[in-house]
This record gives sequence, C-alpha cells and structure tokens, in this order.
Amino acid sequence: MSRPSLNALAAAGAALAMQFCAPRLADAPRIHALVSQCPPLDLNSTYAYLLLCHHFTDTCVVARHGQELLGFISAYQPPHRPGVLFVWQVAVAKAARGEGLGQQMLIHLVSRPGIAGIDLLETTVSPSNIPSRRMFEAFAAARDAQVSEAPLFAARDFGGEDHEDEVLFRIHGLRAAPSGEPRRPHEFARL
Repeated sequence: MSRPSLNALAAAGAALAMQFCAPRLADAPRIHALVSQCPPLDLNSTYAYLLLCHHFTDTCVVARHGQELLGFISAYQPPHRPGVLFVWQVAVAKAARGEGLGQQMLIHLVSRPGIAGIDLLETTVSPSNIPSRRMFEAFAAARDAQVSEAPLFAARDFGGEDHEDEVLFRIHGLRAAPSGEPRRPHEFARL
C-alpha cells in the first residue's frame, strides 16, 4: 500500500477547508474531550490543556473544520536544547482519522517561523501505538530525515499505573534541505 504524498495531504486539508492555528483558551475543554476519545493517549486535566493553550501556543496546533475541533498537537521546545521540538500528544477525532490530518498538523507546526530552526523532532511512542509510529515514520521519510529509537520510560517508571513503555522516537535532520542548505518554512509544504 503506497503512502499519500504530502502534497496530496495538503490538498486533502484544503478540500476539507481545514484551518490549522494556535489553540485558544476556549479550546482547552474541547481538547480535553478530544483526547479522551483518542486512546491510548494519556488524558490530562483540563487545567493542563489550559496551560498548553496559554503558555505553549507557539508550539501547539489545533485543526478546525468550521467550528469543529478535529485535531490537536501539543509540543514544546525543551529548555536548554535549542533546535529540538518535543511532540507530546497528537490527537485526531475519529471522524478525521486515516486522512493524514496528523501529518498535516505536523507540517503546519514545523513550518511556523518560530519553529523553522529545529533540526530534531522528538516524541515518545508506546509499542502498541502503531498508527502514531507510522505517522512519524512517514513524516520522516517524506523529508529524507533519519529516525532513531531508544528506551525512555519503562512501564515501571509510571508508579504502578497500567502503562506501557514509552520509546523515544527521534527524527534527525529536519533542517537540511536535499541540497544541504537549511530548509525555509515554505519548503515543508511542498514536500
């Protein structure tokens, strides 16, 4: 089965009249509700989503179709690690799954001027979350970026909660264009 091109994904977003933007405070309860419908994602408190919508608007994305919130990415740049973007959660509403919305949100995120300087994207993926793994692998492949994995958190680190291991998934080389020159933000949309 072939993967859709990123141009096809962008066209699909346009066909759906999807809007990608920073989250607003008013989005926090809807983000909480969305994540609650996206197992195996860990559901955080509405307060945590309020903080993300207040403090991390530059690194978080919501996808809207009209007034309906269909997707959310929470991410941040770890302190003292310039050039790194850590993607915490990618949530896509059931009605929008299988349409490349997660990738479209990632493309939007890494195309933002304040994020364009990153060359390493990190996330954690539990072993059973195959859709997430495939999305990040396809995102890396479309950019000729290298992927590496390493254990980060073992199940025992979660203090007795029923939780899988979390594997650190790293996508290296986001800044480098095929010519070796740094990629400009608008170039991500053409990949």
